[in-house]
Amino acid sequence: MKDHIKQSKYLSFILRHHPEKIGLTLDENGWAKVDDLLEKLPFNLDFTELKTIVDTSDKKRFALSDDETMIRANQGHSVPVDLGLIAIHPPDILYHGTPAANIPSIKIEGLQRGKRHHVHLSADAETALKVGSRRGKAIILQVKAGEMHRAGLTFFISNNKVWLTDAVPAAYIVF
Repeated sequence: MKDHIKQSKYLSFILRHHPEKIGLTLDENGWAKVDDLLEKLPFNLDFTELKTIVDTSDKKRFALSDDETMIRANQGHSVPVDLGLIAIHPPDILYHGTPAANIPSIKIEGLQRGKRHHVHLSADAETALKVGSRRGKAIILQVKAGEMHRAGLTFFISNNKVWLTDAVPAAYIVF
């Protein structure tokens, strides 16, 4: 299982940020051929193991095509891809977990997407806590998503139920 965690992190690195590191090509929607991926990985992984990683990923980071010949990351890309997301009305409140050290800049700048395509938000505080705790003790922020939406800001939801938006102005954050 420990190897699968390391392998999952590596797959995220490749499918979200640096497919060129192994000579992998993503199409415009972020899909790569499974056979190409398995052939080019710097470690041995067969399709059954890959499917296990996809199916057991705690955050459901990856998707296989219906015929299981293609794979992609569900969100979090820093490379240009069009995930074909459709704008959707969010719940009134969403959550974001972040290390305490980030709070001063968030109070000024709000939540910014950085090098990724979107800011990631959670439907529940528990998930936000889990995500935010990756880099130390997390602070959970409430995002007034309903108000943002009524003000004309757009939201999407990925295949793995992560809420996405371009940015969250500080005025819509409850600290």
